[in-house]
Amino acid sequence: MHIQSMISAHPHVKGSTNDALIRAVEAAYECAATCRICADACLGEAMVADLVQCIRLNLDCADVCAAAGAVGARRTGSNEAVIKGQLEVCADTCAACAAECDKHADMHEHCRICAEACRRCEEACREAVGTITPSSR
Repeated sequence: MHIQSMISAHPHVKGSTNDALIRAVEAAYECAATCRICADACLGEAMVADLVQCIRLNLDCADVCAAAGAVGARRTGSNEAVIKGQLEVCADTCAACAAECDKHADMHEHCRICAEACRRCEEACREAVGTITPSSR
């Protein structure tokens, strides 16, 4: 990904980047794609009725991760509280999705892979949250 170089090149950032936030943005975009793929793979399984909650959480997680990635990538110094809140929601959603995918991981490799991506994203988002201190205005 070119996220690090793009954010670093932003005229308001002037090369001073929050590396934890960049890792969270990258993890969020990867997790969004992985969750979408897992939802589609679940729909292809013979016992799709047993995977309804997994599919729903996959789609919720994909949407939340995509939003977190987008908001985090626009970090130019004015929306710290929004970024922090979005990352917190992303981490919580990833934790829920990983827990659900873990229930199916022994039977479905795509759920195992998805759970791992969700845990990586959750960890990256929680780390980034710790680096953001919203200014009071």
